[in-house]
Amino acid sequence: MSEADVTYSDVKFTKSRDKDKGKASPSEDTTYSEVKIAKTAPQPPAELTGPQQPAESNKRSCPTSVTAVVVVLLVLLVCAASALGYTTYQNSQTEEQLRSLRVENEELKKNITGRKCEAKPCLIFNQTCPKEHCLKCEEGWERFGEMCYNFSTNKLNWNASRDDCQRRGGDLVKIESREEQIYLDEILRNKMKEPEDKFWIGLTDSVNEGEWLWVDGSPLNERFTFWGQNEPDNLMHDDARGQDCARVGGTGFSKHWFDRSCRSPQKSICEKPVEKAETGL
Repeated sequence: MSEADVTYSDVKFTKSRDKDKGKASPSEDTTYSEVKIAKTAPQPPAELTGPQQPAESNKRSCPTSVTAVVVVLLVLLVCAASALGYTTYQNSQTEEQLRSLRVENEELKKNITGRKCEAKPCLIFNQTCPKEHCLKCEEGWERFGEMCYNFSTNKLNWNASRDDCQRRGGDLVKIESREEQIYLDEILRNKMKEPEDKFWIGLTDSVNEGEWLWVDGSPLNERFTFWGQNEPDNLMHDDARGQDCARVGGTGFSKHWFDRSCRSPQKSICEKPVEKAETGL
């Protein structure tokens, strides 16, 4: 330890008086002693340690910052997935609408082409018809869509009427759409002479009562029927076996199916597919 590091000081000690012996002598009152005090190294000011504290605080806040970033990324990922799902759904809806429009467009083309082919001869140089074939019906039959219809005025029972249709390459009509029913109504409006002047169609429940079947064996769709009011009623006033066959007729579009005894004589409607006439001169 150097001299510069030591501080000298004089210390004066005073002896306490003894109560029992009275005053002490003056020479014994004071004792001097030399004391050496080592200087301590100066301490850095408290302000210097202050800036070090935020470093520890920053270290502790790092995990919190990372967690916040992860949460934000997850939220962005969920938003992106939702947006992608919505866009995919919209695209699928648009594609479905486009497919429906294509189908409708093709059907319109077929109908327009068919009508033009009916109006003009089907020649290979006729650009209004397909180059391979045109659809047509033979004489005495009327075309609607891809089917030909014949409205027979011969009054026969249901079975005989069906036999007559089959001899001519068809069968009693099977009505499969509202448009087809409207078409038949329009034709029958001009052919019916009286309310009972109706026409057989290919529908019967003669096999099992109440189970209506078409001539091709397919069951009647109960959600798609055109029965008249309170029909079928299966009355037995003219046949003990009831009314097991269906006929159609009426004015304007309404519910125009009626059951009738299969033995009753009625006119009939036959149908068969259109013919494909090859092109050529």
